[in-house]
Amino acid sequence: MSIARSFRDLKTYEKARAGAKEIYEVSKRFPPEERYSLTSQIRRSSRATTALLAEAWARRRYKAAFVNKIDEALGEAMETQAWLDHALDMNYITSEVHDRLDELWQEVGAMLMAMINRADDFCKNAPDHQYLREEPETYDL
Repeated sequence: MSIARSFRDLKTYEKARAGAKEIYEVSKRFPPEERYSLTSQIRRSSRATTALLAEAWARRRYKAAFVNKIDEALGEAMETQAWLDHALDMNYITSEVHDRLDELWQEVGAMLMAMINRADDFCKNAPDHQYLREEPETYDL
């Protein structure tokens, strides 16, 4: 098992980023009338997954904050799956494309759940030195 030194080193981040890129490419073919609804929403939710992973990494000093951000990322990944279902229902994507992307996002979801279940492993080596500690003022009376 390798040690991640950045959120970019996380396999979960790599897979979610690749998934967001695929969503972007597929959604280019959605009809113009979906620009501000389905297209926007599926792109936003897929990209939010990676952004929330980055936020979780920055907040891993506090386990509860880390888990909260990973949980939000999980919600965004599942939202992406729901938008894929809508794209399939409207015949904007084939069942083959849907199934491939849905499986990818299911894998991302499983990886995020594993991160939640192993939060202690991610949070135990959080660098304290990245956070400012202000010493209390002392006053001479």
